[in-house]
Amino acid sequence: MKSVTVLGLSLTLIYNIYSLPSHAQQNSTYPSKPIRVIVPFVSGGPMDLIGRIVGQQFTKKWGQNFIIDNRGGAAGTIGTETAAKSAADGYTLLHTSSAHAMLPAFNKLNYDPVQDFSAITTAARMVGYVLCVHPNLSAHNVSELIALAKKNPSTLNYGTSGYGGVLHMANELFNAAAEIKMTPVHYKGVGQVVTDLAGGHINLSFMGSSNTVSVAKTGKIRPLAISGAKRWKQLPEVPTISESGLKDFTYYAWFGFWFPANTPKDIVQRMHETIASTVREPTVITRFDELGFEPYILSSEAFTQLVQSDIKTTKKIAEKIDKTSSGAAPLQ
Repeated sequence: MKSVTVLGLSLTLIYNIYSLPSHAQQNSTYPSKPIRVIVPFVSGGPMDLIGRIVGQQFTKKWGQNFIIDNRGGAAGTIGTETAAKSAADGYTLLHTSSAHAMLPAFNKLNYDPVQDFSAITTAARMVGYVLCVHPNLSAHNVSELIALAKKNPSTLNYGTSGYGGVLHMANELFNAAAEIKMTPVHYKGVGQVVTDLAGGHINLSFMGSSNTVSVAKTGKIRPLAISGAKRWKQLPEVPTISESGLKDFTYYAWFGFWFPANTPKDIVQRMHETIASTVREPTVITRFDELGFEPYILSSEAFTQLVQSDIKTTKKIAEKIDKTSSGAAPLQ
């Protein structure tokens, strides 16, 4: 009887092996249909731009459409949660920024930013954020700005694109490095920050490199320094913050891709290889540079470590920020 049971079990296993497609068999034709790319912010922002640039190249390589699905709201948590709860079959991607690692410090999340995702890779990072002031401010370089802020604690104000966002973090890290205190003015997006800085309603702000070029040409803002490790060739006269006196100060936003957790490893690896080769193409590098980005590729493991490290750093900064304050109002 025992031999019959074993034989029956063996036959069942053989039947299952040959009648059901394995992951390898299923994934050998991947992708066989369009891939949805969830961007958890409204269209037109950096993530949307990078997603579309990369997606166009994917379509050429794989012959499948990459459909950008903008799911903005709640500082990016709505779209990110949607991605986390999607099927782990390789047909839903999350594309977002270093804001992914900042959200846990300021929000109660319905997902885990590390455990609920299969990290693929970073794709790009900004060449840096540009520290800009209104021309009426009597600071023409970083040293003068720091001296002015030390002389007038909490008097100078800076714009952010939202509480706990990348611009808020940039300014708070700058405050900590310079040992100064300035007051945040929180807006609902980058566009409002640019408008009010140009109009003189706030004193200063870090701005995305691509936002800075066009506005700086009007003379309505004055770029002081860039937060990257090197100067940007689109603004060659603007020094780095490190050059300007705050040695080794750098601040970047990175942009990356994830699958939902438990996506087959061979699909994750294939997507990693495709993203890496895509962002190294000359046409993509040129377009990135025009927009203030540069290719930035990490292994899946290193990407996960980056997210974990940034979560810890952001939580430390968040502990020093007054969470009961919504910031100051713009100057009239």
